[in-house]
Amino acid sequence: MKTALSIAGSDSSGGAGIQADLKAMTMNGVFAMTAVTALTAQNTTGVQGILEVSPAFLAQQIDAVFTDIRPDAVKIGMVSSPALIETIAERLRFYGAKNIVLDPVMVATSGARLIQPEAVETLRQALLPMALVATPNIPEAELLAGRTIAGRADMEQAARVIGERYGCAVLLKGGHSVQDANDLLWADGRLRWFEGRRVPNSNTHGTGCTLSSAIAANLAKGFDLPASVERAKTYLTGALAAMLDLGRGSGPMNHAWNLQGEFARETN
Repeated sequence: MKTALSIAGSDSSGGAGIQADLKAMTMNGVFAMTAVTALTAQNTTGVQGILEVSPAFLAQQIDAVFTDIRPDAVKIGMVSSPALIETIAERLRFYGAKNIVLDPVMVATSGARLIQPEAVETLRQALLPMALVATPNIPEAELLAGRTIAGRADMEQAARVIGERYGCAVLLKGGHSVQDANDLLWADGRLRWFEGRRVPNSNTHGTGCTLSSAIAANLAKGFDLPASVERAKTYLTGALAAMLDLGRGSGPMNHAWNLQGEFARETN
């Protein structure tokens, strides 16, 4: 069985972060493992608190995984401080990690900042050049490319700038667009659009985590990058289309993963 490692923060509500990663990787047919960067007190309405692990303990987690069950792919999600980013880069470089998918999580869907301002530059220098593919959304791509994105032409230019600047493939996610859910892949100097239908579903908490983890899972299974993106996008669209609603509490209960389980039951 192929394996994948998620290096990310914990979401106490189960909809995003390592919880979403574990579920998505499992549903996409690989054995999932984790190295936790932070605990969050979080639900679908916002982030109430963040408690980081120490760089030394994060390194111990990564060492424990690589020295026993080597991952065939690595997904990196929420990493909030420069020291943690540097630790991840050093350990992954030491082990020669392959198929690194970097989801540059900077701001939660609720608007809460999930990364220290000074960590953004460390992420640019230390992790982006190591990634096989980065998966920014439009606001994150605007920050990384240093330009405003207002349409398809802007997405193409931003993806090209990020890819050429950092030497990695870029999947620029179009979910923040109100017109469509089209994603753009820049890889090996070429652009490819993945057209998608916008599912009328407010349950979007954790969709970015789910997509990047599904990409990592498919890379681990040996699919090339375009095929991995297409399979992951199909999986996420199906999960959203399942329209499962937990319907409890006062919040919107926007759990992409809670949808994943229903979709998997229908398709397996």
